[in-house]
Amino acid sequence: MLLVTLLVLLLSSPEPLAGEVQPPICSNANTMYTPQDAYRSNLISLARTLIAGVAEKRSHSAGRTAGTGPDKVYGAVLCRGDSTGEDCAGRLPQALGKAMNDTAGGGSSGHSQKAMSTFYDDDYQARLSFSDEDFLSGFTNAPECTLRAYLNPPPSTDDPDRFTKLVAELMEKLVPAAAERPSRCSTGQGWFDPRGKIVYGMAQCTEDMPAAACRECLAGVVEQGRNTSGLTTGGAILGARCSLWYQTGIKFFAGDPEVSLHMPTPKQARFELRLLSMAVQNVINLWRIEEGNSGFSLYDFSQIKEATQNFSGENKLGQGGFGSVYKGLLPGGLEVAVKRLSACSVQGLLEFKNEIQLIAKLQHKNLVKLLGCCIEGEHEKMLVYEYLQNKSLDVFIFDVVKGTKLNWPKRLHIIDGIAQGILYLHNHSRLCVVHRDLKASNILLDSDMTPKISDFGMARIFGSNMIESNTTRIVGTHGYISPEYAFDGVCSIKSDVFSFGVLVLEIISGKRTAGFYSYDGKLYNLISYAWQLWRSGQGHELVCFGIGNDHQVIQRCIQVALLCVQERADDRPSIDQVVTMLNSEEMTLPKPKQPAYFYVRSSGSDASSCNSTISITLAR
Repeated sequence: MLLVTLLVLLLSSPEPLAGEVQPPICSNANTMYTPQDAYRSNLISLARTLIAGVAEKRSHSAGRTAGTGPDKVYGAVLCRGDSTGEDCAGRLPQALGKAMNDTAGGGSSGHSQKAMSTFYDDDYQARLSFSDEDFLSGFTNAPECTLRAYLNPPPSTDDPDRFTKLVAELMEKLVPAAAERPSRCSTGQGWFDPRGKIVYGMAQCTEDMPAAACRECLAGVVEQGRNTSGLTTGGAILGARCSLWYQTGIKFFAGDPEVSLHMPTPKQARFELRLLSMAVQNVINLWRIEEGNSGFSLYDFSQIKEATQNFSGENKLGQGGFGSVYKGLLPGGLEVAVKRLSACSVQGLLEFKNEIQLIAKLQHKNLVKLLGCCIEGEHEKMLVYEYLQNKSLDVFIFDVVKGTKLNWPKRLHIIDGIAQGILYLHNHSRLCVVHRDLKASNILLDSDMTPKISDFGMARIFGSNMIESNTTRIVGTHGYISPEYAFDGVCSIKSDVFSFGVLVLEIISGKRTAGFYSYDGKLYNLISYAWQLWRSGQGHELVCFGIGNDHQVIQRCIQVALLCVQERADDRPSIDQVVTMLNSEEMTLPKPKQPAYFYVRSSGSDASSCNSTISITLAR
């Protein structure tokens, strides 16, 4: 049995940090063309034909040629197998635009590569490949170009060998299944852990490939990953003609899995959930005994049902990873937010238990208040929070219209409030708590725009003598996770400091951390963009239009944020130092070093508006 490791191979020798987005353009050819060449015209014509073809045939793939002689272009489209033709076609023009404007390929000197593969954005769901050499007739996976799609430590499990073998077994089943299906795509799932963990996978080829060629192509992809050391929570190898994906805990494809391995019987699944439900109930019983006068309430299901108007759609505030959130009105006029857990979410139960054990012990004006919980039988489990009228920070700072309601004094008030909340978690609460998922959507705002940190399902308690902790399960959101945590699983209070620095840059700029922004003819992620502006004395250009002109204070906040996002955890200030720097105008600040995830790519388009919405979320 092949011990398949679908870590995507790197294109260059320097290994990037986890969480760093690889360029969605790659090439291994030296032949070039100019804007005046017939090759360029043929390429544009071919791309249009391919895009129209997948839309008309409702297909996820296509292969064509255009032109003759030395200017002939061979091209292929491969979208993920669960894509519709319209969805695939909608993604491809952006991929073409990136290829045509690739300065890394020589565009800055008026030349571009003749052989290239380019992806729609950073989700790698749509690939456009072209070359001046025939890679279509032989059904090879050239142009050779593979990208790192995931890099996370292996999932926490009592039996890692079982996980490794399961991934291998799943891929061995998916390869022939994909080859035999008319769509040349197959999806699957496999259960590998007594706590209910599932790994999902997909194998696919372009639809025009014969079954034997598809099987051979996928076998070659499997062989590519065979000798890569260390199995991870998710990975992908993406070729021009065939690709493989897998991901732990997240069903990343549409529809039901076609292949299932070792899935628990309904009786077994119910037994595992019942064990965890009993553990949660034990936590509640301890609260009754130890914290009877803490203000933490146990609500009856009938109360919550009536307060939320039977969980009506009109009362629904949002949908989380493990359940829905509803607005409720309790007798006496108290407004609450109710997080209702999905009935069969094992991970949700773990977070439910963690939040009850943790947040009910924490009391601070900049932390959302957990009022209590509700448990009804085996299936109904709810957390009841104070209701905050202005919802979350991201609703304001990433919206051009709503963002005008947050002038600089209000934004500074929010920055300081978040810092005070983190200071309480790290230094002044009964427990030293590392939140691990600080981001704009987890900062709630009350009627006075006072920020309150929410969602403690991922939080981790540190003992009095602990400086850092190693974990095999990375949680959080791409763009906010510190490099040492993402790459090595090392979590510490400096992990939260890094996330805070990213948040401050977002609050000041109105730009998302996962976007790319133009500077000096190139595109940078937000951290790198802010550092380039600050280093060149142009920090004022980072400030989102209309929030105010208190330049000295804003520049100070930018510098503090850049100190927080430095690559090495030891270089970052602690949160108490951050609070001091934010509130002491006379204090001289150290100069920040180059930040983590410093990344630049060629500028094909300017993504620098205050309302950029590109983001990636890691598995949770």
